[in-house]
Amino acid sequence: ISYCHCGDCRRASGAPVSAFVGFMADQVALDGKALKKFENGPVTRSFCGICGSPIAYVDGRLSGHIYFTLGAMDMPAYFKPTHHAHVREQLPFLHMPDDLPRHLKTSVPRPNGTQL
Repeated sequence: ISYCHCGDCRRASGAPVSAFVGFMADQVALDGKALKKFENGPVTRSFCGICGSPIAYVDGRLSGHIYFTLGAMDMPAYFKPTHHAHVREQLPFLHMPDDLPRHLKTSVPRPNGTQL
């Protein structure tokens, strides 16, 4: 599980922090008639077209990966948190006392070696 504190994920989820579970895209299937998508630059977010719940996102700069929202999982407690990303955007009133690694920007290096 990656906790993301960036403003884009906050707005997409409506929550003060988002939690995602990453998979290799070729290991999962994401389809359905009710599934809708929204593209913003290199990021494509999928959501339920019936209830509006966020489901997943794909970042075009990270080929081969897909990240599902923890809330969309049937068994979210099965997954364990591993780190925080974009903590420089963390809301000042949000306190998550844990010993997980905290990345000022993204936790995943982009193909060009930078971290957003």
